[in-house]
Amino acid sequence: MISIEGLRKVFPLNKKDVIAVDNINLTVEDGDIYGVIGYSGAGKSTFVRLINRLEEPTGGTVKIGDQVITSLSKNDLRIARQDIGMVFQHFNLLWSRTVAENIEFPLEIAGVEKSKRRKRVLELIDLVGLAGKENAYPAQLSGGQKQRVGIARALANSPKVLLCDEATSALDPETTNQILRLLQDINEKLGLTIILITHEMHVIRKICNRVAVMEQGKVVEEGEVIDVFTSPKQPVTKKFVEQLTGSDEEEDITAMKEKYQEGALLRIQFLGESANQTVISQLAKDLDIHINILQGKITQTQVGSYGTLIVQLIGNQQEQAIQYLEKQNAIELEVIQHA
Repeated sequence: MISIEGLRKVFPLNKKDVIAVDNINLTVEDGDIYGVIGYSGAGKSTFVRLINRLEEPTGGTVKIGDQVITSLSKNDLRIARQDIGMVFQHFNLLWSRTVAENIEFPLEIAGVEKSKRRKRVLELIDLVGLAGKENAYPAQLSGGQKQRVGIARALANSPKVLLCDEATSALDPETTNQILRLLQDINEKLGLTIILITHEMHVIRKICNRVAVMEQGKVVEEGEVIDVFTSPKQPVTKKFVEQLTGSDEEEDITAMKEKYQEGALLRIQFLGESANQTVISQLAKDLDIHINILQGKITQTQVGSYGTLIVQLIGNQQEQAIQYLEKQNAIELEVIQHA
């Protein structure tokens, strides 16, 4: 488990203090894929570098397992970092070394004997899907292949924790999905705890169990991914959710209220398995009601699906329909406009 308490980082700039990370408290369970999302300047990259002390914290503690990372001496920290792999946005590969030599590099530094290094490198090349590229140089690789090398190198010393700082930001959408599937596969096979820094809600939705939303150095919202998606509390979180819906729902609702003034307008949120059930069609069968679906979307997350429908009810049994929906399990109902 990773326990972070009161973590702070202050940079002096032009005789003033700039607070990059402001009193963060988080717990990441073993085996989680934990997402941290925020816009540029939110402090998320500084935060992840504080975890392995690539940046020295101004205050607070970071504990990984039984080790308080923030209290270790430089020598003990070097040893502890072997249990913390890191993947970077721009790969940070050694351009004069081959794929195999890049992956082998951390093992050389750790003093692992040559035969064991070679064996480990071959295992990792196979794990990340780079068989046949052992002797290629970084300049001969695609962006996705370079990141696979970066991931393999980060896994060289068999770490317990993998920190990914915008690991997919330099990649196209299809390659991003491939890298996310690889990280998910590694998490499942190795039981690795992953902390994933990103500014893309798609990345969070795809593989994360929990998410923390950062703004101005603070964590402003945190929880299970599906809870944060379905009930975003902060304006910044709502903006990220709009990345997936492709629209501003509040603006859409305002326009619908003006256009559809007959009957009632409802916002129906389906959680988990109920997102795939035929609640609406059953409602139309059971009651004397016409249902006009104005907008709808079902989204899959790592921990379940959720869906949202905006519907117009027309007919004599609108109140009965609302009561029917309110009684359904795993449904949240908002009456936008009464008849």
